[in-house]
Amino acid sequence: MFQPARRPRSTHDIDIVIAINKKVVKQLKKIFPSPEYYLDEDSIYEAIDNHTMFNLLDIQDGDKVDFWILTNDPFDQSRFSRRYLEEFTGVELKISRPEDTILAKLRCAKLADGSEKQFTDAMRVYEVQFKNIDYNYLNIWARELKIELLLKQMKDKAEIP
Repeated sequence: MFQPARRPRSTHDIDIVIAINKKVVKQLKKIFPSPEYYLDEDSIYEAIDNHTMFNLLDIQDGDKVDFWILTNDPFDQSRFSRRYLEEFTGVELKISRPEDTILAKLRCAKLADGSEKQFTDAMRVYEVQFKNIDYNYLNIWARELKIELLLKQMKDKAEIP
């Protein structure tokens, strides 16, 4: 069961990891048509080629979806395979497990030379989900991703009741 965060960080974006190929780009553009949405076709092709990300913007509300391209990286494959179904407002979604979200955020923090935003996001997930975390999995992947120090710093800084 989810617990409310003590210090939520409100955002207007959703991060989604997707497995996509170039054959469906035109379909994606039709699903999210202009002028209601902004979805740059060239950015999608570039993200697929470079295994990076592209954005979808809701022009009226300003909400944003970051679509991250699934890579062959062993961690990406592992976290993608571990998704679970969660119902949210009547829609079933496949959600990343808390330890995978923490690891992904800490890895992003490391790659972004110590991004405080990513580190704090990881810590907030940890604070809310600490009773539900598979610590063996978390520690194995932290070692594999070479983020053990960041994980330790996050645990030390976290406010756990």
